[in-house]
Amino acid sequence: MTPIARTRARAVETLTLDSPHNRNALSAALVGDLADALTDAGEDPGVRAIVLTHTGNTFSAGADLRDPPRPEALVALLRQIVELPKPVVARVTGHVRAGGLGLLAACDIAAAATGATFAFTEVRIGVAPAVISLPLLPRTDPRALARYYLTGERFEAPEAVATGLITTCDSDVDTALEPILDGLRRSAPDALAETKRLLTARVLEAFDRDADALTALSARLFSSPQAREGMTAFLERRDPAWVV
Repeated sequence: MTPIARTRARAVETLTLDSPHNRNALSAALVGDLADALTDAGEDPGVRAIVLTHTGNTFSAGADLRDPPRPEALVALLRQIVELPKPVVARVTGHVRAGGLGLLAACDIAAAATGATFAFTEVRIGVAPAVISLPLLPRTDPRALARYYLTGERFEAPEAVATGLITTCDSDVDTALEPILDGLRRSAPDALAETKRLLTARVLEAFDRDADALTALSARLFSSPQAREGMTAFLERRDPAWVV
């Protein structure tokens, strides 16, 4: 059973992360299937835009610690979203952690319900938000990002808007998305593709410049003794040894 569900309405393809057993964590299978679904939607002339959403109360819990994707596969997925010639819009009604925030940053527009929460939890398990920095650093406020990268604190949807992580929030996320999707449906496909190319140029420069180094950093940290302790502590639901 695929972890990605697909539906379509009025030229908008909705791709739903549907892996409830692990809170839509970024497993190798989910990353691969999402990449395939994005390829299909990107090549389909009947698709004007793509909505990326989720089942359950979590958009994505980050990397699946039991079946993590290769760092290169995650880089490729994030770049694919940025390079896709059609707008990709994130629709969030639940919580987003760690690697899931990379998906949000790669999307062109992101809308969340006001009850959604966000956290860069990597430092708390002994790693760093390395690969997801490729779309995050060019698009977010550096002061705010420094705080949340370094502390792993949870923050709410209005703060996520203020930092540039998401575009808008509302008590009803679909109310926030209605004018956005209407605008995309009224826009010429070629004009959308060229406008997106203008908007993503700086993000793609970061991929070209930093992807190899950040992929190597991610691999090194995930194989470190601190990461092994952090991931073991997470799975055992205890504090890691370094907590003071």
